[in-house]
Amino acid sequence: MEKIYRILKLLIWILAFAVILTGAWVLYNQLSPQVEIADPLETVEQEAQAAADFTVYDGEGNPVKLSDFSGKPVILNFWASWCGPCVAEMPVLQQAFETYGQDIQFLMVNATGWRETVDSAKEFLAEQEYTFPVYFDTDGEAAAAYGINAIPVTYFIDPQGNLAGSYLGSLTEQTLQQQIERLLED
Repeated sequence: MEKIYRILKLLIWILAFAVILTGAWVLYNQLSPQVEIADPLETVEQEAQAAADFTVYDGEGNPVKLSDFSGKPVILNFWASWCGPCVAEMPVLQQAFETYGQDIQFLMVNATGWRETVDSAKEFLAEQEYTFPVYFDTDGEAAAAYGINAIPVTYFIDPQGNLAGSYLGSLTEQTLQQQIERLLED
């Protein structure tokens, strides 16, 4: 008799759990907004939106503002050495810098403070022999200005200082090339 009671109790618990899971699934599907997943390559086609200005620091600790590069297209990339997708896109960005560094300003902004120090970032860059310009967001101002909560993310800014597009995730050579061509058309 006791064995039947335990089995019956177990069946009631399983049934209750199944009802709760089903109810949660129905509620989730009914109450969740229906979000369409966008292409990570977002192009700003509407009216011009000015890129938010911020201050970061070069390798010697000198302040540098985004607005210092007005008049030239800018590729603004947020990265960290511990971020696998960031590391994966670095060779693509290095190659683009070597090809277009005279025509486009590259701002490789290290997410300093997100498990990263200036020293660890510099060590990574030296080991990999990257030569693009790197800036350090030691006070988080740049990340705050762009609402950065995931990296890598890249912004493309036209010579007038307006956002021309953005890309969340690791850039491919093709995607970067498309954005560079758009920047150079302006």
